[in-house]
Amino acid sequence: MSQEQSCIIHHFNHYCSLSKEEKELLLSLEETPTDIKGGSLLWGMGESANEFCTLKSGWAYSYRHLENGDRQILEVFLPGDIIGLREFAFAERLENVRMITDGVICHFPHKRLLELFRQSLTLTSVIFAISSRHQALITERLVTLARRSARQKTAHFLYEMYARLNQTNGDLKGKFRLPLSQEQLADILGLSPVHVSRTFSLLSEEGLVFRDRHNVTIPDLKALAEAGEFDACYLSDSVRPLLETSA
Repeated sequence: MSQEQSCIIHHFNHYCSLSKEEKELLLSLEETPTDIKGGSLLWGMGESANEFCTLKSGWAYSYRHLENGDRQILEVFLPGDIIGLREFAFAERLENVRMITDGVICHFPHKRLLELFRQSLTLTSVIFAISSRHQALITERLVTLARRSARQKTAHFLYEMYARLNQTNGDLKGKFRLPLSQEQLADILGLSPVHVSRTFSLLSEEGLVFRDRHNVTIPDLKALAEAGEFDACYLSDSVRPLLETSA
């Protein structure tokens, strides 16, 4: 795969400018691609945590099952994401990870990340920034689940997904594909599938969001952000000032 086609390079390049050598190092993390079907389990909670994987294409999610059988989806992973960073310091997996769509993943061991740390200060800084951002996403999800209304939860999540996709896909012009089922959306937002359906209908009646199966259109991004009380500070993702200071 060329540097121009690599999702992980697009992802990292959004944090700071990368040299040709740094891009080559990132490409080395995509040397062992594996095709995987939607719905497939990447790993289960409690399994040995000795490797990461890059999501070369497709969508995935992490989740936990509760004692009553309910499922809580914790994080949604997009092309270019590194999955498993939170478990770097743990011997066992802390959560289950499953594919949402068909995709391509590339496994690499923990020791490969340590080698990358030794080879590039820039990539080390970006990986720490990505890890911090993952934590911020989880924190924001906690606030959403605990304190926001169904309307706010849905508006906030949709704007967040649009913003994340737009960062690596260019100008989406208010439209994107959301390959999540009603049940998956419910398990992300802490709602019932019926409540999710009603909330989408409400947002549609207000002219904020229109959904046709998995295709979402947002006519007025600012209005949707206001409806979800969205503050983009937790998606801030540039480490350029830090790197310039250390140069």
